[in-house]
Amino acid sequence: MNSKNNTIIAANLQILNDDQAWHYRAIAHRGEYGIEIHTDNQDSLIKEELEFMVGEAVKVILTDREELTKQLQKYHPRINIKKGDNPRIYTGNSENFLNDLILEANRLKSSDIHIESYEQSCRIRIRIDGQMAERYQLKKNEYPAIINKIKIFSGLDIAEKRLPQDGRINYSDNHSRFDIRVSILPTLHGEKIVMRLLNNDATNIDINNVGFNEDDLKHYLESVNRPNGMVLISGPTGSGKTTTLYSTLKVLNKESRNILTIEDPIEYTLEGINQVQLKESIGLTFPVALRTFLRQDPDIIMVGEIRDVDTAAMAIRASLTGHLVLSTIHTNSAWGTVSRLIDMGIPAFLLANTLNAPIAQRLLRVLCQKCKEKEAFNPELYPPKFKPYFTVNEHYIKKGCDSCFHTGYSGRKAVYEIIPIDTELGMKIKDNCFDISPELKKRKIKTLAENAFSLFASGETTLKEIYPLLFNY
Repeated sequence: MNSKNNTIIAANLQILNDDQAWHYRAIAHRGEYGIEIHTDNQDSLIKEELEFMVGEAVKVILTDREELTKQLQKYHPRINIKKGDNPRIYTGNSENFLNDLILEANRLKSSDIHIESYEQSCRIRIRIDGQMAERYQLKKNEYPAIINKIKIFSGLDIAEKRLPQDGRINYSDNHSRFDIRVSILPTLHGEKIVMRLLNNDATNIDINNVGFNEDDLKHYLESVNRPNGMVLISGPTGSGKTTTLYSTLKVLNKESRNILTIEDPIEYTLEGINQVQLKESIGLTFPVALRTFLRQDPDIIMVGEIRDVDTAAMAIRASLTGHLVLSTIHTNSAWGTVSRLIDMGIPAFLLANTLNAPIAQRLLRVLCQKCKEKEAFNPELYPPKFKPYFTVNEHYIKKGCDSCFHTGYSGRKAVYEIIPIDTELGMKIKDNCFDISPELKKRKIKTLAENAFSLFASGETTLKEIYPLLFNY
């Protein structure tokens, strides 16, 4: 199968569904002169059967078996279904296409589904392990029906096509139950929809498995086990901050504690914790919820995100009055949290007295253990002016196999930078000190770059994954 054909397969996946593709061992795409079927199946009846199935003439092209298997795994990945699971099958003209798409994305552990409209075509992409991959294309005349179905399911106005809309779908069937956050954005050629899949099951979240090294975990648990103060996790969207917070709540969730959360959205549900969904449209904002929380006799408060000075001020007030406050904030580094809050207008002396630990977090893709390969490392590959923390003579590179859908990666792991605040660092906060690198070295606190570099050196990830972090240090 040549490279030209590979670039257009994703636009024609719906010619054959996943089961049909594997049954016939065939990859179908629409070429210049009609449908072309790439297969290693030499059955004389395959052409006749496929023509009957797709409803038009096809051209069969025999393809190398190994290459075809790679393409089948990449474009028609087989999902490991639990015993008793009975997934719906999409045939190309099914009324249940939207439902099947959601099920497929959930089984692939995708975080988001993107449905986009362009001048001549519409496409569907899904995000897996932080990376976007095109999955389907729709005909322009099929696109409005999909949009309207999503609007109806999420309780939105199907007549409104000029303004952004936000909604929510509570999805459930015999085997799955999760929420979907829907965002609709008007664009030049139609409405773009992003559906974020929120897995409500917190059963598998474990503080010991999120990515902390031994020292960082010790510092983190010391910070969150204090009776009061603030623990703030910083990082970009999609860096796993919420998962870290929920794993923390599972540790802190005791019968003797009253735990309240205000979130947007509620991504997981935990028995024994009182969770509140933010509703700005009716005035239920972070500051309003926090004021009410203080009258609810809390021990621990979790705030989904500190977005503004009012939320920050209420979080400071809560921590000053004997409560432990957990939250997230958007900054580039752990110490950047201090500067961000001071810029918001929080007095430095209050911050110094309430901040237990600022934390920075990132997610890195982990190499597939079944196909990664070792090779000699060339130090010239490092970013300009970067000085490695120790010598690396060999590293692992991604290759791709059936297990990882030929991406070379399988799953993600978090890396952290945790700065426990003591009296000396509290004085640095009061002095609004920007560079505390000497203090971190004295305390042997590892930065994001150091922890990421350790993952690379141990063969868990690639230089490409950690490159942006090395470049910043």
